[in-house]
Amino acid sequence: QVQLVESGGGLVQPGGSLRLSCAASGSIFSINVMGWYRQAPGKQRELVAAITGGGNTVYADSVKGRATISRDNAKNTVYLQMNSLKLEDTAVYYCNAALRNTPWTNTRDYWGQGTQVTVSS
Repeated sequence: QVQLVESGGGLVQPGGSLRLSCAASGSIFSINVMGWYRQAPGKQRELVAAITGGGNTVYADSVKGRATISRDNAKNTVYLQMNSLKLEDTAVYYCNAALRNTPWTNTRDYWGQGTQVTVSS
């Protein structure tokens, strides 16, 4: 099995910053893409940012210029640095990893349990 453990959420004032971390462990042969999604109350889960093993990144338009995703392949860990936080960034943030458990298995998605980020004054 694979576990994705997130940390770094919390209450932040508008304009503030935070850094989310997600460490993957367990039966992992290789990780293709790691990313962060978020889901606000009453809304669908949406991609925030994702990064490949080679370092290629993609960001949602709503966070471009404010978010930076990075990855430590040796630690199977992905980070999300968010600056200039807005009220609308409030959501549960989920870590995602598309990985292979063994050299002979297909890539499958795994999710973390989610971490709450609340932006409020």
